Amino acid sequence: AREVDTGNVRLVLQGRSGYLLSILEALRVPTESQAVIFSKTSLQSHYISPSNPRALFFSDEVTIGFIPNAPLLEISALDPQLGLIFYAIENRQSERPEIARGDSCLSCHESRNTLDVPGMLIRSIGVGDGGQTMPQLGNYISDHRSPFEERWGGWFITGKTGSARHMGNMMIAASATSDRASRSPKPMASLEGRFDLAGYPSRFSDVGSVMVLNHQARMTNLLVRVGWETRVALDRREKNPQEKEIAERLIAADSSELVDYMLFVDEAPLPGGFESTSGFKEKFFALGPQDSRGPSLRQLDLKKRLFLYPCSYMIYSRAFDELPAATKEAVYARLWSVLSGKEKAGKYSKLSSPDRGAIVSILLETKPDLPAYYKPLGK
Repeated sequence: AREVDTGNVRLVLQGRSGYLLSILEALRVPTESQAVIFSKTSLQSHYISPSNPRALFFSDEVTIGFIPNAPLLEISALDPQLGLIFYAIENRQSERPEIARGDSCLSCHESRNTLDVPGMLIRSIGVGDGGQTMPQLGNYISDHRSPFEERWGGWFITGKTGSARHMGNMMIAASATSDRASRSPKPMASLEGRFDLAGYPSRFSDVGSVMVLNHQARMTNLLVRVGWETRVALDRREKNPQEKEIAERLIAADSSELVDYMLFVDEAPLPGGFESTSGFKEKFFALGPQDSRGPSLRQLDLKKRLFLYPCSYMIYSRAFDELPAATKEAVYARLWSVLSGKEKAGKYSKLSSPDRGAIVSILLETKPDLPAYYKPLGK
């Protein structure tokens, strides 16, 4: 926003997409991340319909929302300590476009559904043929733990989704009953023929992109929430030394929850092989980092699970790096306890020895602040 204000960055209006392409380029958000939503579930919901859907584009820290013919481009950016901060820019010709900060989005984006921090919100809801929401036929918050039967209501999904029953690609008649709200929709190769694609930079709403976004939403909110709780607990401990044990228990519990989510302990298994066809899989992998042999935490699997190596790439994010030192130390200790096999709880048995070894190997080469007690496994 400062660069636009000073004229160092020039935004160019381009046809039906308006300033979208310039914003994506300036914020280094890949067009391949496009995920398309036809439910009326945003600040500008009255502009959204199956014939004029909303497109989301995302990187690790920035999300951009675009609706053709709507007055605003919506932008959210992750502040590691505050959470998501929301902005908008008028998507029409202006001598000097202004990216303005606002808080109206917080009416939905700071609630129990976002862990009570300003955060990401991925909804799956029954949708009528005009885009109207029909929550009586399903209303869920999605992440990588969600059963596929509860995912993607109001979202277009392109690519292959195996034998999964899900709510994507469906507009439901008003007379529908709940048992028809999730099924095995016919796979969509692309969005061509579904609506006017003019202004959208991609022909896809790729299943790989949507699944990564599902994971990233809760991961982002957890990082922010854990940071908030730790700073509050440490402040109280400083003022009331007798609360030291309470603070330590909270940090340990938060660290355990965060590590479990990072390691996909409760990930819903993929029913049959999925396939990403938009170029997102390759683009996401290229964002790195990779270790010297090539493996990366950004490699999608999509055969049995989302990632080839089940450890969140958000470990490289500023939200992780700027966690309070006490929490970061506890997270690293818990992560090592699980990966090294010291933690014997049955829920970690799905992490195979090769998986654990590969994750540690990648982290040793790509995460500079890893504690010295991390060592290659099996050596």
